[in-house]
Order: sequence, then structure tokens, then C-alpha cells
Amino acid sequence: MKKQLVSYIFPIYNEAGTIPILYKTISQVVNKNKNYNYEFIFINDGSRDNSLELLKDIQSDDARVAVIDFARNFGHQMAVTAGIDYARGDAIIIMDSDMQDPPQVSLNLIEKWEEGYDVAYAQRRSRKDSFFKKITADLFYRALHILADIDIPRNTGDFRLIDRKVAEELKRYKEHNRFLRGMVSSIGFKQTGVLFDREERYAGVTGYPLKKMLKFAKDGIFGFSSAPLTVISRLGYTIATLSVIGILYAFAAFLLGTTVEGWTFIVISIFLVGGIQLIMLGVLGGYIGRIYTEVQDRPLYSVRAVYEKNNT
Repeated sequence: MKKQLVSYIFPIYNEAGTIPILYKTISQVVNKNKNYNYEFIFINDGSRDNSLELLKDIQSDDARVAVIDFARNFGHQMAVTAGIDYARGDAIIIMDSDMQDPPQVSLNLIEKWEEGYDVAYAQRRSRKDSFFKKITADLFYRALHILADIDIPRNTGDFRLIDRKVAEELKRYKEHNRFLRGMVSSIGFKQTGVLFDREERYAGVTGYPLKKMLKFAKDGIFGFSSAPLTVISRLGYTIATLSVIGILYAFAAFLLGTTVEGWTFIVISIFLVGGIQLIMLGVLGGYIGRIYTEVQDRPLYSVRAVYEKNNT
């Protein structure tokens, strides 16, 4: 029988210091399981170093390798999306390229696939990150667990295996502000987790500074929860109730012949209500901005070139 194909997807952004060891390690790992054919898809997400040159050299020597070169930087989630769109495998494994996702764990994901699971996600048992990264990540996953309309497993990233039928369903999701781990959870099918210990970054710097982390967190919450909109209405009711209580208090004081003084309290109240209104407008603007982006219906990404066997 013809061997099934397993596709590996690696988004690349300024990973010149990691690409050689990544390719060497993943090649050694797949040699341990020769029951499948493999392809390695590297998506160059507008790298500014010599990542593309390194990938092209690897591709010229290995027919299993394909390199998708974006026209500019579109972001990690779009790079993964392009890899899924391009992959031909019966199973697709998504991994980060900084060696924090141990390639050896991918074999455990394949084992779960062989057991009949359609999605096997790698779930962090521990992580070698900064204290700030650990705390903010924990807070984000806790908030997402409370607010999200679907159950998104905690302590998971995009490191996972998805079956071909899951990939085909995922291609139907066309939103631009993508949160792939939430989308995969939303699709359903039979899913399970594989515990692993997340390593330190091998080289370079993270592609997710604080600004991108905040945007990513917003995409996760806004994309899979309407709770912020509910909070706005509840906050409005609370302020209205407090205002009615204040009016009743002032009226009662007037009937008793006393004067309610306190310009400071009035000014503080005005600033408080004004600040709350601006925050609520910001939340509404976040949802409206997402609607505007979707209505534009622009392509998710643009490809400058694809380097593969018989097409260099």
C-alpha cells in the first residue's frame, strides 16, 4: 500500500540562527518513523535576515522541502494558514520554528492520530520562559476559559496535528483576525492533548513582542466571545442604577432642608463616566473594526514565490 503523507508546517520570521538545527533535528526525528512519507513546508513571513536563502539551499537538496515566500510580513497566523492551504498531507503538523516546540513530540502526536484522533494538540506541562511571559500567558488563558463561547484547551499553542478532514474544514474559515487554536477547537471532531515541556528559544528574538501579544489576545477574545459586549450593557445598567440612587439621595436631602455639596465629587463622577464611555466605545470599535476588515474581503496573504521540486 502507498504510504500516507505527513506534512510539517514551519512559519519562519528572522529565524536564520535556528533553521539549520531545525531542519537537521526534524530530519532525524522523521527517520525514526518510516511508516510515512513526509513533506516540510517552510513559510518565509517577510524575514529581514537571510532566512530565505538558507531555506532555498535546503530545498534545492531535499525534494521533501517546499518554501513559500510571502510578499511581506503577514504574521504568524497567516503563515500557518498558508501552510495548511498548501499542505497535501493526510495529517498536518504545525510547529514553531524556534525549537521551543520539541520536534520529537511530533511523533507522539502521530501516535494519537494512529489511535483515531483527528486533532492531537501539544499541551504545555512546563515552559522555560520569562516570569512576565508565564504570568501574562496564564492570565490570558484563564480569561479566555471564562469568556470564550467554546472550550479552548489551556496551555496550548498552535503546535498540533490535524487530520486532512479537519484541514479541509479549516480552509472554510476565512476571517482575517485569526486565532487558529480557537478555530480548531470550534471545528470539533475527536481531539486529545499530549503533554510536553516547552524548551527555551534556540536563537534570535521572539516574533511576539508585547504589542503583538496584546493584539493576539484581543483576537482570541473578540473572535470567540461576545462577553465584552455583555459587560458594556451590564456596566451601563450599574451606572444608571447608581445615578438613580444619587438622585434619590439628593432629593431626600432637599426635602430635609440640607444642601448636597461637593464639586470635587461631581467632577470625579464626570471623569469616571466619561472614561467608562470611552472604554465602551473602544470595545465597540474593536468589534466594528473586525466587521470592516471582513467586509473588505481582501486576500489573507500574498505569495511572492513558491520553491519546490521541479519549481525553483
